[in-house]
Amino acid sequence: MSKKNNSFNADSFGSKQAETPENNFYFGKENYKFMLIGLALIVVGFLLMMGADANTVDGKYDPNSWNEGIFSIRRIRIAPLLVIAGFAVEVYAILRRNK
Repeated sequence: MSKKNNSFNADSFGSKQAETPENNFYFGKENYKFMLIGLALIVVGFLLMMGADANTVDGKYDPNSWNEGIFSIRRIRIAPLLVIAGFAVEVYAILRRNK
C-alpha cells in the first residue's frame, strides 16, 4: 500500500511556476496607521487631564487651598472626549478589513 502525495508527483514536476507567498497578516499598513492615530488621541487626552491637584499652590501641597482648575473645560470635556475618540479609532482600526 503506497500513500499517494497529491502536492508533489513526478508528472507535475517542473510544470508549475514558483508561487509567491501571500501576505497572511490580518492587519495592513492602514490598520497600523489608524492604531497609531488612536493611541496618539488617547495619550493626548490623558495628558490634557493631568495638571495641578486640587490642593496645590505652585506645585506644593497646601491643605488650606482649593484649586478650581480641576473643573476646567479642558479636564472635564475635551480630554475625556479625546480619550473616547481614541478608543473608537482603535476599534475601527482593529475591525477594518485589510484590502
